[in-house]
Amino acid sequence: MSSTPKETTKNIDADTGSAEDVEKIMRKYDRESNTRIWEGKPAVLVKLIMVIFSVYCICSTLFSVAALEKRLTVFLALIIVMGYLTYPASKHHVRVNYIPWYDYVLMILGAGTFLYYCLNYDILVKTLTSASKMTPMFTVVGIIGILCLMELCRRCVGIPILCVAGVILIYTFTTGISVERLLYTLFYTTGGVLSTPIQVCAKYIVVFIIFGAFLERTGIAAFFINLANSLVGSFSGGPAKVAVISSAMCGMVSGSSVGNTVTTGSVTIPMMKKTGYKPEFAGAVEAAASTGGQIMPPIMGAAAFLMAEYMNETYAFVAVRAILPAVLYFTGIFIAVHLEAKKLGLKGINRADLPRMRSLVKRLYLLLPLVILVALVTSGLRSMQFSASVAILATIVVSLFDKEDRISIKKILDALEAGGKGTITVAVACSMAGIIAGCITATGLASKLISTVVSISSQVTFINPTVIALFLTMICCIILGMGVPTTANYCIMASTCAPILITIGVPKIAAHFFVFYFGIVADITPPVALAAYAGSAIAKSNPMKTGINATKLAIGAFVVPYIFCLNPAMLFIDTTPLAVVQIVISSLIGIFGVAASMNGFLFKKISWPLRIVICIAGLLMMDPRPITDIIGLVFLGGVVAWQYFSSKNAAVQTA
Repeated sequence: MSSTPKETTKNIDADTGSAEDVEKIMRKYDRESNTRIWEGKPAVLVKLIMVIFSVYCICSTLFSVAALEKRLTVFLALIIVMGYLTYPASKHHVRVNYIPWYDYVLMILGAGTFLYYCLNYDILVKTLTSASKMTPMFTVVGIIGILCLMELCRRCVGIPILCVAGVILIYTFTTGISVERLLYTLFYTTGGVLSTPIQVCAKYIVVFIIFGAFLERTGIAAFFINLANSLVGSFSGGPAKVAVISSAMCGMVSGSSVGNTVTTGSVTIPMMKKTGYKPEFAGAVEAAASTGGQIMPPIMGAAAFLMAEYMNETYAFVAVRAILPAVLYFTGIFIAVHLEAKKLGLKGINRADLPRMRSLVKRLYLLLPLVILVALVTSGLRSMQFSASVAILATIVVSLFDKEDRISIKKILDALEAGGKGTITVAVACSMAGIIAGCITATGLASKLISTVVSISSQVTFINPTVIALFLTMICCIILGMGVPTTANYCIMASTCAPILITIGVPKIAAHFFVFYFGIVADITPPVALAAYAGSAIAKSNPMKTGINATKLAIGAFVVPYIFCLNPAMLFIDTTPLAVVQIVISSLIGIFGVAASMNGFLFKKISWPLRIVICIAGLLMMDPRPITDIIGLVFLGGVVAWQYFSSKNAAVQTA
């Protein structure tokens, strides 16, 4: 992370978690943070391996003409090597330059199976044409390769997705499918480990992860924070509003809600606490805003590009339809922090202590890599991976002109290392998604799941069956999304959950947005709320209370997906320009009602009955139908008027 400008570090509260505090709590809750400690020559060797991996991935995705299976197996072999060098079997093995002998064995065996596949690919194509051609050697290689991947998944991604994969594998065997047939499907074809998720990871995700790593080593994060400070820092409760805006801008390119929380939160959370916000609220604001960065167009943490690939749509099609849901999400958080500031009587930062807009305008060139990336992808003249590679070069060139934080050879190597390390968990999660998808396809489980969901939905006669199906899918997405990186999370959801919604009649774009949103909010939803835990470490607050507060702040992410699935007009599907204006206005008023209900304050404290009324009124207004807008506006307007005049009367009586 680049050094933070002086403007953002004035008068920061000393009672704030340090980097060591963050590392401690993340090692406790986040498997991805439990990494080995390398020093000296071993550290140089591990770094070199990751740098080589990143360079290989960029060159491979741009220039390689080798068979897809060859490229993917080399990719996974390197992932296994880096994975076992980075993640120990347990936190008790985290010691300086320590790795047990059996980890070397697992690393060599796991990487060896994929290299065996790669080196013998031409022979395999001719001889292994069906499951009946499986030999004991092929069977053993497949078993070892999958088991080594699953063990690495346990170490760096976590138990939830591994449990799902394990249960589905057991179910697959109960259907009578032989070991040879299953291994042939999962290991030797592009219908399992080498299926769409890992293909997307090796082709697109890795380049965007490297791009994000380069951006983090420029001054762009500090620029976003200073820009937000200049815009809203002086307003009531300004630091919290700075956190919302800066996290939205940083999060859209970081690809990691946890990483974004740590990066911007190290500046914004101390500022919020000093202003007067409670620690649990300060950590929650940063976590909720950082998580929302993943749904913020135009980048969406690379998800926009992946959605375009999965749905066979243009990037512009996806980005445009992401605008209103993202605006509603951040508007809800912004309103909540404003109402909290009013309730506590908080003030903003003195304008003399804030960055001047004139100085920030001079650094707008830092945004050039993002502009180039979006322009190239939107034009369709170049592939997404080529566009990302050009953006990486643009980041290096732009940083050379930055006197405050100029890039160096060391920073370039650090970025390549970070890109390689950041790819490990994503690739492993994608490989598990491939195994799950492969088993579902082989057993026909998808149709059975759909039938089950439809059956359960139809039994509840007083609720729209689609709502029940969406609710069940939401639960599935949150569970599967626990501790899984953003991009891998979406790949899993797109492969497993989205097809179910599409089959029951939800529009394709709405289904993909739905599973993406609820996969993302797993980072702030207890019990495994990694972004909230990172925020609590900095704020020195209770992790669970911080997670609950973050969930309340991010209420828009729990409501909006239902709205656009039931009425896709919110995604600008089958609508008119006039209807779009109506939808935007009514939805913004609606999210105000929901946010006020969650906070419990407008002009004064709101009673529980009225909180329920304005919550329902807000939800009605977020439904794009005109009749619901009218009903919601009447009730919401009535409560606001009642609050306003009663608070005025109370003030007069007090005077």
